[in-house]
Amino acid sequence: MSEQQAVVPAPVEPAQEAAAPTAVPAVPEAPRPPRRALRAVTRWTAAVLVFGGLGTGTALAITSAERTDVPGLATEGDGRWEYPELSLPALPAGSPRPFSEANTAEIHHADLRKLLLPAPAGATPDKALNGGWVKQERFLAEYRAEDRDELAQLLNDTPPRHIAARGWTMPDGTRARIYLLRFNSTAFASHVRDELRIKASMRLPLAGAVETEYDTTWKSPRAVEGVVSYVLTEKAPHGDAHTRQAYSVAGDTLALIVHERPGKEESARIPFQQTVILQNQLLG
Repeated sequence: MSEQQAVVPAPVEPAQEAAAPTAVPAVPEAPRPPRRALRAVTRWTAAVLVFGGLGTGTALAITSAERTDVPGLATEGDGRWEYPELSLPALPAGSPRPFSEANTAEIHHADLRKLLLPAPAGATPDKALNGGWVKQERFLAEYRAEDRDELAQLLNDTPPRHIAARGWTMPDGTRARIYLLRFNSTAFASHVRDELRIKASMRLPLAGAVETEYDTTWKSPRAVEGVVSYVLTEKAPHGDAHTRQAYSVAGDTLALIVHERPGKEESARIPFQQTVILQNQLLG
């Protein structure tokens, strides 16, 4: 499996929020990036050099998780999925990145749909979660029927501006779903996180994973600056499927990431943690 590349923000181009990222032609020299962004670039570059390198010509891309971020990764056969080369989307003219020094409110100005992780190689896309906007009811369907009214009231009191989602199924049957909820402020996103009470035993669990516990193998809660993740796994013995889930809070945006594998085997840990880290990189 080929290695993938590291997160480095692309130059800010005057573009509509929904415009898809394209090859960037030569432009006049951009303003000096914020110090925090420079530190992030330096840190990722150093990681690439220290942990084996990713080859030449990869400095402007986002890559899979570093081996130090996903404990137990081996050089070959580690089970990672092969994601396409990623890049951060263009921003509206004059808009800062969410965690730059110029953006104290930690607002995401890019089109939320462009911040969704794309499906990896070999995946069958979910036609209902195709990377576009979804209604609140679709998000609520991830939770137990008896909890949906309470969660709906929470989202009515603290309404998200948008919900974007993407899903796919892998050859081994694993179903992946990612939801991004953008709120009017970081306070709203944090309030919803707090009301969900993301603990080892969730007060509002997913429909397919009522009994959960923290994934103690997850060692990267703040691997991406500005993004905090809470990673859980379904307790054994599980039912007809095994579910892994993570909530990531990134400024004004809350992400729900789910891997669900039918059958007696557990959903694979390495590709799940890889998915979480890559999605976090896009949000950071």
